[in-house]
Amino acid sequence: MSVTVKIPTQLRAATGGEAELEVGGSTVGEVLDAVFEVHGGLRERPGDVTLHYLGREIPDVFVVGYGLDAQEQYRNLPYIARLA
Repeated sequence: MSVTVKIPTQLRAATGGEAELEVGGSTVGEVLDAVFEVHGGLRERPGDVTLHYLGREIPDVFVVGYGLDAQEQYRNLPYIARLA
């Protein structure tokens, strides 16, 4: 099965500027293996990605609200809350 993989702008340097790749595979693992076979540089984590937006730093705790949920609950809270 042929699959089109869209490459994020930040990673296109590793693909020679290609925005989309056509690869074969019937599972996600097979597709990733095919992508890495053609463009091995995509395996490496990019070190030059710049963070453009940071809303707020929070401690390393489990939070819910604004789309973040715990077992599909609390997702619709209009604020971020710490789950005890």
